[in-house]
Amino acid sequence: MKSISCTTPQAADLTSLAALADPAFSFGVATAAYQIEGGATEGGRGPSIWDHFSHTPGKTVNGDTGDVACDHFHRWREDLDLIAGLGVDAYRFSIAWPRVQPAGQGAWNPEGIGFYDRLVDGLLERGIQPHVTLYHWDLPQALQELGGWGVRDTAHHFARYAEKMGRLLGDRVSSIATHNEPWCTAFLGHQLGKFAPGLQDWALATQVAHHLLLSHGLALQAMRADGVRAPLGIVLNQSPAHAATDSAADQAAAASARRGFVDWFMDPIFKGCYPEDAGEQRAPLQVAPGDMACIQQPLDFLGLNYYTRIWCSAAQPPVPAPCVEGVNDMGWEIHPQGLEELLLDNQRRYGHLGLPPLHITENGMPEADVLQDGAIHDPRRIEYVRSHLLAVARARSQGVDVRSYFYWSLMDNYEWDSGYAKRFGIVHVDYATQTRTLKDSAHWYRNTIAALRAGSGHG
Repeated sequence: MKSISCTTPQAADLTSLAALADPAFSFGVATAAYQIEGGATEGGRGPSIWDHFSHTPGKTVNGDTGDVACDHFHRWREDLDLIAGLGVDAYRFSIAWPRVQPAGQGAWNPEGIGFYDRLVDGLLERGIQPHVTLYHWDLPQALQELGGWGVRDTAHHFARYAEKMGRLLGDRVSSIATHNEPWCTAFLGHQLGKFAPGLQDWALATQVAHHLLLSHGLALQAMRADGVRAPLGIVLNQSPAHAATDSAADQAAAASARRGFVDWFMDPIFKGCYPEDAGEQRAPLQVAPGDMACIQQPLDFLGLNYYTRIWCSAAQPPVPAPCVEGVNDMGWEIHPQGLEELLLDNQRRYGHLGLPPLHITENGMPEADVLQDGAIHDPRRIEYVRSHLLAVARARSQGVDVRSYFYWSLMDNYEWDSGYAKRFGIVHVDYATQTRTLKDSAHWYRNTIAALRAGSGHG
């Protein structure tokens, strides 16, 4: 992977990115509550499954927890000023369900609700569009003890929570997403056990996936019935699946990966059914009458999170991915053309089925960044963002309705089971002092956005 050391965008890049100079296209940054907020026991917040999981020995790198994280709970004004200084249009964040409703049902927490109320107002005061995600993996622990996402009741509790937050914030925010990456909640959390709640039950994971989709549909129905005006949608993590060779086994592996990772969530939302040929991947489901119609609610937008492609080799040992552009600090192949492919493929497969406008809600790169003389030089991250923005621009030029790009993440933060060992941010965080320092990539992102706006007359 080539690298770029300059924080000023090149003229040729600005020409290639012209499709993103549209005033209707938004640039943003994104975070999630458990990864940045801290204040785990403050302000009436109840425990989440991630509090329980991260405090269980052996579950996270170095035993790291999100108890303090980036201390955003106390430093949110400073962080909003930081976002405004980047010149972005939008900020995507999540609400911690246990902060606003500690038990996941019953009593609401006015102090927790007030935190997000002030956060939204603070963003608007700074001219930044707030984009809310209702669930970014931090289920109230009290609900987990009643069965969590493995029971249908949780889907109904979630719908009531969504209705409440939609009523309180829906007149001021630019979008509300029900879930972030339900695949991760279901399969990393309930099949592989890598994420909270740390279970390893294939059949349960499949049922959890269904209940997550059901909760999404119920939440959309509840918010719309209550007159919520904000655009409503969901955020899915997706990747194209590539066969290593032309062999039948590799081709079958790629098709299977696609069904399990993408189609398993897209088909219910847009077709009202699960993939017919996914039986070999998923356990039998308990689906009640009306569930699929509930899940198939029209979306106002669809958020897509993209990091890498899926490389499929049935050989032993597997044929390695070519990794022409290198790998990132998570070991993921850098493959920007996969984002363009994904956007075009979704348009082809679902464009006639009500595919709404798309948002790239996450895209980013972890690096082992080092603070030297008050600066962080991260040329590989600059190239990563540049190449993926070019992929979005190419897709828009081919007619795909992509409305925004959110870099993941605003700042270094708690990276789930990896603890604080991985740094995705364009802003460096010294966790000992909570000092924030803009990396070269932050300067490049700000300068690129400003240059595109200047070129379009939008500023």
